[in-house]
Amino acid sequence: MLNSKTNRWILYFSAGVLFGLFLFAILRDSSTPITLEQTEDLLDKDLIQRAVLADDRVYLITSEATYRIPTVLIDKYMFSKVPVETGSGNYAVQILMFLTLALIIGGFIYRFSLKENAASTVAPSASTSGVGLSEPITPSHSSITFKDVGGIEDVKVELEEIIDFLRHPKKYKNFGAKMPRGVLLVGPPGVGKTMIAKAVAGEAGVPFYYQSGASFVQIYVGMGAKRVRELFVQAKRNAPSIIFIDEIDAVGRARGANRNDERESTLNQLLTEMDGFEDSSGVVVVAATNKIEVLDSALLRSGRFDRRIFVDLPNISERKAILDKYFEKMIHEVDTKEIAKMTIGFNGASLATLVNESALEALRRNRHNISMDEVVAVKDKVIFGKKKVKSYSDKEKSLQALYQSAKALSAYWFEVPFEKFTMINDGLRPYDVDLVTKHKLLSYIKVMLSGMAICEIHYGEHSTNVEQDLKEVKKIVELVLENYGMGEQIIPNAKDNIHLINKLYAETKEFLSGMQVQIQALQVELIEKEQITKEQIKKVMDEVL
Repeated sequence: MLNSKTNRWILYFSAGVLFGLFLFAILRDSSTPITLEQTEDLLDKDLIQRAVLADDRVYLITSEATYRIPTVLIDKYMFSKVPVETGSGNYAVQILMFLTLALIIGGFIYRFSLKENAASTVAPSASTSGVGLSEPITPSHSSITFKDVGGIEDVKVELEEIIDFLRHPKKYKNFGAKMPRGVLLVGPPGVGKTMIAKAVAGEAGVPFYYQSGASFVQIYVGMGAKRVRELFVQAKRNAPSIIFIDEIDAVGRARGANRNDERESTLNQLLTEMDGFEDSSGVVVVAATNKIEVLDSALLRSGRFDRRIFVDLPNISERKAILDKYFEKMIHEVDTKEIAKMTIGFNGASLATLVNESALEALRRNRHNISMDEVVAVKDKVIFGKKKVKSYSDKEKSLQALYQSAKALSAYWFEVPFEKFTMINDGLRPYDVDLVTKHKLLSYIKVMLSGMAICEIHYGEHSTNVEQDLKEVKKIVELVLENYGMGEQIIPNAKDNIHLINKLYAETKEFLSGMQVQIQALQVELIEKEQITKEQIKKVMDEVL
């Protein structure tokens, strides 16, 4: 009897499975999935006859085929010219799951009904899955203000308008003025870009939405775009507010050969959201990156991140201001100006580490305050520790200042565009951003050769700091001769490259030999202030000449 019933249940179960597979075969979704770019192409060509909104998908019907796209990827205004219907969707998968579940439950009921103690021994179980779910997006209110951040005076000036706009949006609206929708903070790691964004939110007293670029990169296509949309919805709901996207290059890299559908759909959603801003929305997007060169050009165009603020490594006065902030709550007897002088190349994070390590060293020595002895003792640990920070001895500082002063003078003399030169970096405008002539490119090469030339003039030898400049020289010379055909011959040979470099080096060396007094004056200026601007160079040239 038992075997008879068992066989009957097996027959029912098999019939149910076959019926479910039959339904799935008939009702399965036969539409073709397409991307957002393909959808926009169909709309541009007026090929879509009608659209059917069903569940989490939109079905696009043309004369030749039916396509589908996830609802999260589209904008509600995309189909303003297309008839939109609401449909029941395709429930083949749901029907199959329901039948299978019903059969499984029936089988369990039959099995447990054969046991007398079924009611007391069987416990219901449940399982939940968080796949695809992400943490809810909630704002925070920053307690940090510009008073808590030292050494960013130039940046503060740039951001004062943004703060005033967030405080008084009606003033700008009534005046007809439009503030930038996006602000991009560009700078090396550790200079305090995140701290600056929090200070802006704290100064304006508005909600602050922090997201890292990596948080938008999801496994499932469409989830990153959905999170971007939710982020902007929340920000607009609590406007005025600030959205801060840290390391935006994780999601905003240029679209190209290394295709990634999820990242591209997320980037497209971000671009769409920024385009959808209303002037009175009261939402400002602040993003940070140290790799602006890899960002998609669409992010940098006007109307998106159209205001860029470059946050450089702090100079001596800025380092002193940062150190004053870190030491103000500590018991110490240190001279922050002296510490600033010996920490060339340190960023804000490195200075924070230096102060903290100095405090720990004072505790290890059972001292009641921090002295210069502790700072000097841990300086090398910060420099050569896990995060190596470039620093200079007095002799190295003198050589580096001479090297950079020669480059700055050449850039000024040959009219190569730049903002300022520091002990470590030059502010030369990239040579490949404009249409330039052969004369301009050769002048750029001379600037790159100036540091090498002045070292040979003064020391009779070259130094290792020429490495990057020499690589740049080889690159530009190759472009001049091989790509642009600007040499003596349209098709050059290997000797032409060497000949051109030697010729320009000789001309640069001859020029700098007559400018040694000016270069030495700039060297002193650079050692003292750690930066040289065009105005400072002009002043030195006027005084010496």
